[in-house]
Amino acid sequence: MARTPAPKTAPSKAAASTSKEPRISTPETRAAEVKAKAAKSVAKSVAKSAAAARQAATKLAAPPLGTAKAKAAVAPSGAVAKPPSSTRPEAHGKPAAATAAASAEATASTKSLTDQIAEEASQNTLALNPLVGVRGEDLMNAAKTVIGALAAQPQIVAQQWMGFLGELGKIVTGRSEVAPDPKDKRFAHPSWSENALHRGLMQSYVAWANTVTEAVAKTSLPDKDAARARLVTSIFVDAMSPSNTLIGNPLALKQALDSKGQSLLDGMKNYLADLAQNGGLPSQVDMSKFKVGENLANTPGTVVFKNEVLELILYTPTTDKVFARPLLIVPPQINKYYAVDMSPNKSMIRFLLANGIQPFCISWRNPTVRERDWGLDTYIRALDEAVDAAREITGQGTINVMGSCSGGITTSTYAGWLAGQKLDKLNGIVLAVCVIDTEAGTDTDFAALVTPESVLAAKQMSATRGILDGHELAKMFAWMRPNDLIWNYWVNNYLMGNQPPAFDILFWNADTTRLPARLHGDFLDLIFTNPFVNANKMAIHGTPIDMGKVKADTYVIGGTTDHITPWKAVYQTARIYGEETTYVLSNSGHLQSLLNPPGNPKSWFVTGKAKQADADAWAGAATKQEGSWWTHWADWLKQRGNGEIAAPKQAGSQKHKPIGPAPGTYVFEP
Repeated sequence: MARTPAPKTAPSKAAASTSKEPRISTPETRAAEVKAKAAKSVAKSVAKSAAAARQAATKLAAPPLGTAKAKAAVAPSGAVAKPPSSTRPEAHGKPAAATAAASAEATASTKSLTDQIAEEASQNTLALNPLVGVRGEDLMNAAKTVIGALAAQPQIVAQQWMGFLGELGKIVTGRSEVAPDPKDKRFAHPSWSENALHRGLMQSYVAWANTVTEAVAKTSLPDKDAARARLVTSIFVDAMSPSNTLIGNPLALKQALDSKGQSLLDGMKNYLADLAQNGGLPSQVDMSKFKVGENLANTPGTVVFKNEVLELILYTPTTDKVFARPLLIVPPQINKYYAVDMSPNKSMIRFLLANGIQPFCISWRNPTVRERDWGLDTYIRALDEAVDAAREITGQGTINVMGSCSGGITTSTYAGWLAGQKLDKLNGIVLAVCVIDTEAGTDTDFAALVTPESVLAAKQMSATRGILDGHELAKMFAWMRPNDLIWNYWVNNYLMGNQPPAFDILFWNADTTRLPARLHGDFLDLIFTNPFVNANKMAIHGTPIDMGKVKADTYVIGGTTDHITPWKAVYQTARIYGEETTYVLSNSGHLQSLLNPPGNPKSWFVTGKAKQADADAWAGAATKQEGSWWTHWADWLKQRGNGEIAAPKQAGSQKHKPIGPAPGTYVFEP
């Protein structure tokens, strides 16, 4: 869907100072004065808004408040009704019993608003992708392209405008059949179909959105420009939704009335806090509910190796016997490692331990400007040292490795580097939600904005700053998925006055890191050199990378609804490693496809060898299985585990003595 800049607050009136003493004006004092004045102005406006909201809610919030119908339609604690099977407005003469039954049925299967937005946002976690080559200016340039295309073809605008006016006439007279997508949760509340004012507002918006979208679609733009146009149009259209306003949101009006305006005060407090601490964007998670090392990343383990780039954690066995050959996990550099060690019930590390697999995990250092010159070759050298430490500690000549997202890019680069030197250190390679064929990964919203000019500008920007800040990347990412990552929270935090959800995945997602400028540049270069497909286009420490030389058993995982690394593009990763690669397609998005422990009755996956050149052909021949792919993966690892041995009594070895307990120190670096 689309995004739009967050609404701006009206400028506050400066209050005259009552002090007669002369004061020295500094940037700090001026900033403090502005904040204080803004707070006073906000308090006054909120008080007025609370009274206005009570009046508006009484008139607009439908079904009529206080009736049995209202109690059935609005669940307690801010629950949001699930969209009915059809959201088309019904005739005014619809029987009351049928309407009440429909409302009750919708309410029966509701979930709380915070749970809902947490679930949706968790499908849109930050990850390294072509977006690292996108800037705010690129969105603006795409918007200019749209405006220019419409201005050059006024007949399209006129035709669409006349159609819109005709539909407005039907809306006013109650004859319109315009309705939102039944899956659009913004218009799930019964008031959107039962209250005449809200129904008209919703239908007008949907008709307008359709008009704008169709007008842009009819312009004669080249494919690349058309993709950019669709993206910026969706951002603009989504931002204009009436559900993003107090008067246009029945649930927010109900909350304001029930709380006697307190929800508006709470919402303004949340807004001011985000203005000061979150760059003006709504917070996605209650950060106070989690602490790394306590209720996250708390699986017992030991740091057994450390260099300036990484710490290597070895986890404490929980079984009497373990498989001799370990698994070393290589996480993405743009996020911290503990996505694999969330809460105990979804910890991949704990699952591996329970299956007798010895997991090592890398925790990357959070680089600063001082480390601006760390490139991909720096990370490959550091990874090689960690692999050697794991081999020495376990006494194994070869180990299994797993890389996810950009960690998979690093792992693939490392595998190619080893192969180029004819070094045999890896037995099995697991890659998760990782695209290494950059041409295959161009069918995404993010890639639509990537141009040679934008990539060059992004490289120059990070080179000037010395780093790519993960927080800045997260802001841009949010505007690429605004309904899930901005407007849901705008409604929940500000209009409803709720706190953001306490969800471990969202906490991890907000706990971003930085990329050194050189590593950022190296990743951007991959977009155009595509070195994993085109042999010898990249060299690490003087060794050309040729993936055709890599000989290792490989297991690759994609997600059915992953919009960051689309599953068909991930399938091409499997193809690069050869036809004997096992490809697994999990039924979820980017991170959720990975955090898929056994026990979820809705889980399923598809698996098969990557023998077909076409991903759809592979899917047609693959085998579907119920349950989590984790059990299938564990069996694959056990078959390559080199037999069982007694679990080690102590962590490390004579050469690699314990340094400290997990989760180490690098994970705490701000």
